[in-house]
Amino acid sequence: MKKGYVCFIILFFTYSMTAMSQPSSIKYLALGDSYTIGESVAQQQTFPFLLSKGLTEKKISIDQPQVIARTGWTTDELMSAMDKVNPSDDFDVVTLLIGVNNQFRGYPIAAYEKQFAQLVDRAIVLAKSKKGRVIVLSIPDYGCTPFGAGSKAKIGKEIDAFNEVNKRIAFKKGVHYVDITPISREASSHPALVAEDRLHPSGLMYKQWTELLLPEVEKALSVD
Repeated sequence: MKKGYVCFIILFFTYSMTAMSQPSSIKYLALGDSYTIGESVAQQQTFPFLLSKGLTEKKISIDQPQVIARTGWTTDELMSAMDKVNPSDDFDVVTLLIGVNNQFRGYPIAAYEKQFAQLVDRAIVLAKSKKGRVIVLSIPDYGCTPFGAGSKAKIGKEIDAFNEVNKRIAFKKGVHYVDITPISREASSHPALVAEDRLHPSGLMYKQWTELLLPEVEKALSVD
């Protein structure tokens, strides 16, 4: 056997073993509305990107988050967008936060229940069909912001009703559930939790959400 050929075999073997030893990067998909894209804050202050940073700091390799979200989207609009984007079904973790605009527009809660259940099912498929890799976040209470203060009680009551639905569906489907609503309600007495638009979360609030979310993502990633 020629020396050059032997060297080639050794180099190829070494490269192959190195590639096999390196863990692949986590793929993360965030589905939602303005709370997911982070209306009025920089991208790096949004919870999907803060979550990515947190995982990186824990030495977990992760790709840049793929986000399918837009300000104002309702459940049916998110589903339509997913149809158009047609994301792959090989994500390691998927988060879902949607429903505030269904409440804001006065849409029937029964329609939300049906569509939210469909979204959870789709999220599971996108997470390699592993329900333990999907995380639902509760809907924040914007009645505790300056924008919604005039109807605080009404908004809070309706947000609670919507959250009862998404929590029940999350548990029924066997996915993770993270309740961020109590943090959003602290905005009534902590103005720094609200962005300059007087409606959406500030980077500080997103940071607090991420602190709740990160442990659940780590649990999700441990699911085979």
